[in-house]
Amino acid sequence: MKVETATRLESVKEYYFSKKLREVAGLIQSGKPILNMGIGSPDLPPHPNVVSALEKSLTHPKAHMYQSYQGLPELREAMAGFYQTNYEVKLDPKSELLPLMGSKEGIMHISMAFLNPGDEVLIPNPGYPTYASVTKLVQAKPVFYALKEENNWQPDFNTLDALDTSKIKLMWINYPHMPTGARADRSTFERLVLWAKASSILLVNDNPYSFILNSNPVSLLSIPEAKEVVLELNSLSKSFNMAGWRVGMLVGNASLIESVLKVKSNMDSGMFFGIQHGAIAALQTSRSWFDELNEVYRKRRVLVEELAALMDTTFDSNSVGMFVWAKLNDSSILSEAFIDKILYEKHLFITPGTIFGSQGEGYIRFSLCLKEEQILEAIKRMK
Repeated sequence: MKVETATRLESVKEYYFSKKLREVAGLIQSGKPILNMGIGSPDLPPHPNVVSALEKSLTHPKAHMYQSYQGLPELREAMAGFYQTNYEVKLDPKSELLPLMGSKEGIMHISMAFLNPGDEVLIPNPGYPTYASVTKLVQAKPVFYALKEENNWQPDFNTLDALDTSKIKLMWINYPHMPTGARADRSTFERLVLWAKASSILLVNDNPYSFILNSNPVSLLSIPEAKEVVLELNSLSKSFNMAGWRVGMLVGNASLIESVLKVKSNMDSGMFFGIQHGAIAALQTSRSWFDELNEVYRKRRVLVEELAALMDTTFDSNSVGMFVWAKLNDSSILSEAFIDKILYEKHLFITPGTIFGSQGEGYIRFSLCLKEEQILEAIKRMK
């Protein structure tokens, strides 16, 4: 007996990293000394207070019970305090903030809450592939807007103004931008909020990289009147080295958050008590935490840029985040062919720009989530 899958699965493919990492794993099993420079999974530990808070919470009488769909009140308070301290954005922890099991699930929850089949969604190209795949899964239509290096990877407002927005319901943005590392431009934010309001479009900023190699974190919600049309996703994965903990948050006005909660409350049964307490400890960490973390990333970045230069690429040393986005100087070489050549000849796995969209052709991406000695080994192999 063959069970037919839902037609929605015809619109998506297996996630690139899911498939490619099986290939990489096979090479490792065959004895190849592969260095994985493709994944943005922090290799450094969380602050000791985070682990201590988790451990202490395990003996609490409620530690192993179902938890609230909206998270512990103390967690929401900590998240609101984090936004006030770091972004100067005031949030009502009771109604304008929703803890998530990682921000990735928020992309699905938002899409399910606001999109109907046939609705159109503006998606950055290059951009995080999940925006497009989730859009297709809910049977909405991706409409890609190009981000270009010559425009510092900011949206082209002439192109946006020329769009027929009658079917566009939602627009994804992601600043600091992944994969390029382009910084959040306040003037871009201001224009996007005005444009979204005029077009009656929900504007969602995905903001997990604002503290990595960036001394000026910005929230889209800091723009006046943004709450009317804006939701923002944030995450503890990158900034606090807690990727495997799966802790994120969604912030915005109460009515928008309430709509997303309707979806979320039917999808899970609350976040583990101990993880919430660990997250509270992380959010209360002093700013010096980011300074120490970024010192590590700065040293790594210097070495990765040396490696990127050995591969005959150019890059922006002022970009932020935990990746180096590099352009292949030889325009005749395709990104995926280049990374396969490096994988099989030098045993280095890096990411082709094309997995982030057509605008990523001719680019490759390096992760900073490797120890210095590993990056030095990669440099040695390229020499």
